[in-house]
Amino acid sequence: MSMTATASIEKIFPRTLLHPVAADLFSQSDMQEAFENEPKRFAEFLHKSFPYPSRMAFLAELADVEYACWNVEHMERDFSRSAHEAVINPLLQIITVKNDVTPFFSQGRSFVPDAVGPQEGWILVWKGPESGRLYVEMADEQMLLALKVLSEEQSELQGDQLRVVNQAIDYSAQKGIVLKAPYLLSRTLQGFPAGENIPEQYLTASVFTLQWHITNACDLHCKHCYDREKRSPLTAEQGLGIIEDFDRFCQEKNVRGHICFSGGNPFMSPHFYLLYKAAADRGYAVSLLGNPVSAEELQRVTDICMPEYFQVSLEGLEAHNDCIRGEGYYKRVMDFLRLLREKQVSSAVMLTLTKANIDQILPLAEILQGRTDYFTFNRLSQVGEGAGLSLPGSDAYRKFLESYVAAADDSPIIGLKDSLINILRERQGIAPFGGCTGFGCGAAFNFIALLPDGEVHACRKFPSLIGSILESDFLTLYESEKAQQYRKGPESCRECRLRPVCGGCMAVVHGMGLDPFKEKDPFCFLEE
Repeated sequence: MSMTATASIEKIFPRTLLHPVAADLFSQSDMQEAFENEPKRFAEFLHKSFPYPSRMAFLAELADVEYACWNVEHMERDFSRSAHEAVINPLLQIITVKNDVTPFFSQGRSFVPDAVGPQEGWILVWKGPESGRLYVEMADEQMLLALKVLSEEQSELQGDQLRVVNQAIDYSAQKGIVLKAPYLLSRTLQGFPAGENIPEQYLTASVFTLQWHITNACDLHCKHCYDREKRSPLTAEQGLGIIEDFDRFCQEKNVRGHICFSGGNPFMSPHFYLLYKAAADRGYAVSLLGNPVSAEELQRVTDICMPEYFQVSLEGLEAHNDCIRGEGYYKRVMDFLRLLREKQVSSAVMLTLTKANIDQILPLAEILQGRTDYFTFNRLSQVGEGAGLSLPGSDAYRKFLESYVAAADDSPIIGLKDSLINILRERQGIAPFGGCTGFGCGAAFNFIALLPDGEVHACRKFPSLIGSILESDFLTLYESEKAQQYRKGPESCRECRLRPVCGGCMAVVHGMGLDPFKEKDPFCFLEE
């Protein structure tokens, strides 16, 4: 075989040991004739030489994948994205195989024929739209579902089917197999400072959460309740209209919708099941934030759609909790957590931190281990009836945070929520986490609260009125001057290097009698 032909084959098939092994198996004249400067012909030659189920048949599949890599690297295509739809990456090649030969591309394994495992499926080869890197992977179910949906005309999907498809498309978009339109909820447009350790993921939101308090009716009367006001509930027709409008907003901003149904107790609304089903049928992620309910009520919910999670509250150990939430409530929650586990519903427990229960939080976390999937806290917002309770001092709170974060390292359920934890992480040289809503204070950014009478607030924990959904729509309210003011947060935080993952808690600022648009969280301990 001539040196020119040998060099050409090695140039086109450089990633595995395919060429030297093939050179040992075939004469130079056979190799020369098979190649003829056309890469595809070399793969075809190997298929004829080793028809399946020959022990060496995977050689031909290696050549197919090598050829696909060569093709992708030589294709000149742009990665333009549609305004709203997802499309298949134009630099994607799909190869049908009977053996998984991807390890030879990803792990630099020695060429050992006996180590090749038979596995029928499809190998994907593509170039990453952002990195420009070449990827070779065996297609999994989510990848295949996304490619099938985007390559065929589908009838209108809804409910669980739509959610599964959306998840598959999101997953494939993260891989780069699918190109999605850019998300249009971005803080980079607002001039947010981004410290060197703030990943891009904390600047652009892909999911928007509507925390919908569909009723103020409640079977409890907690001592720290933010709002006991009697608000006129929306009609069923108005509620369905809100879901349609929310759908338009999500499409316009190209984000996935998440509706968290809350109250009061959402189950006490006469329209709860109707609205829950309507939201689920749209393909939204749905979750519940409320009080324990009966097995029959929970079953009715799961028959409609399995919620992302069901969040309940505890305020400390049994005696303190029942003092705040009512006698017997601690036991009700423990029994309900057992029911959620039996029904395989993901559970979360939230605590409102005060001066009185700060020392009970970690002991409660120990008790909850094995009973819930997630446990965390919010600091008390001293509004409504919560104005009668107290917060700890800032030094005591900082010391508690240090203990809490240390305990979280060894606990499978303790979650990080308070954005001030990022100050500790920076000191320890650890990458930041997303803070309160995944973007530090996400008030009016990736999150809004809708009250029973149609009022829209930037955050439920303090009066933060943006407008009324009965007089406007989500898009207009989101882009309003008032919403933008909440998104920017306190003036004193705007130049902070941690702002994209912090911003403190505006509800705490307001509850302590300060101006949330100007003054930073009094508990902040970041050194300048």
